[in-house]
Order: sequence, then structure tokens, then C-alpha cells
Amino acid sequence: MKTIKPYEMITDYITGKPIAGVGAEANRQAVERLLVEQKGFLPADIAVDMPVNFIIAGKVYTSALDLVVFVESNPFMVIKCAAGSLDSRQKEVVSAARILRPDFIVPYAAASDGQTAFVYDAVSGNQIGEGTEALPEAGRALELFSQARRVCLPEKRLEKEYLIFRSYDSMNVNSLRQGLDGSG
Repeated sequence: MKTIKPYEMITDYITGKPIAGVGAEANRQAVERLLVEQKGFLPADIAVDMPVNFIIAGKVYTSALDLVVFVESNPFMVIKCAAGSLDSRQKEVVSAARILRPDFIVPYAAASDGQTAFVYDAVSGNQIGEGTEALPEAGRALELFSQARRVCLPEKRLEKEYLIFRSYDSMNVNSLRQGLDGSG
């Protein structure tokens, strides 16, 4: 018999909706507050649990990205909120930025635990900053987005990114999102 551990419901800072306080949710709430209160983004500029769907091996894979920061209605940065080793999240969050839009790679990706962050150039995959100070403020994000190259992945590379994302995403534990595609 499978016993489900009870969890506390909390209110999401961005959406105002009740959510389960499981896994890295406290970390995500800290990142949401940081983005609004210190970095100057409006709550409307931040998507929480943004759906991502793609077909891999003939089956639909469905998941959600922790946070996606927008500038002028364009996705600017994908953020993975996690506990533990942030550098182990690089491939997952960079691949998320690469697959979110079919017409261009979202230029930036970050992994954060609410206390620090690793920031990546999603086109190259290289780390470009560390610490919450490396997360750009809203005005700087607009400037960076306007300077970013619009890169579209070739279909073969996109398929590899789908595999990378699914491999890492399917290993996430302590999440009520597990099994969104019916496989978890």
C-alpha cells in the first residue's frame, strides 16, 4: 500500500494560487520574490509552471518549466528552481531554453535555490554568471534581449535537446508535476 506524505499548502507569490509546499517549492518562492522585489520584474512578466510539450519517440511528453521570465511578451530566461547542487541542473535548464520556442532559443537559462544562482547563455550552454547578482534586472533584461542573436536549432539538434530535457526532467523527485504525461 502506497502512503502519500501529507503536505502543507502555501500561496504562490506570483499567481496567488494555493500550491503544495513540496520539493523545492520554498526555493521557487524565494526566486519569485527576488525577481519582483529586487530585480524589478512585474508578476505578469513571470510564468509559473509554464507548460512544455513535444513528441519524442512517437509519444507526447508533457512537463512544466518552473519559471519563465518574459520581456516585451518574449521569453527571455528559463529558471530551474532546485535544492542541492545547482551545477547539476545546467543541462536540464539549458535544454529547456532551447526547446521552449521552435522559432528561437530563449537566450538565457538559470538554476537557483533562492540563495544563489548559476546563469547560462542558452545558445552556447556556457555559464556566464554566478550568484543572484548575475540574474539581470528588468531594464537590463530588455537591453540583453534586444542584443541577443535569434538562433533556431536544426531539427536533428532539437530532437537531441528533447532527449536531454526529458532525461533530466523525468528524474525530478518530490514534485506533484511528476507524471503529467501519464508516465511518471
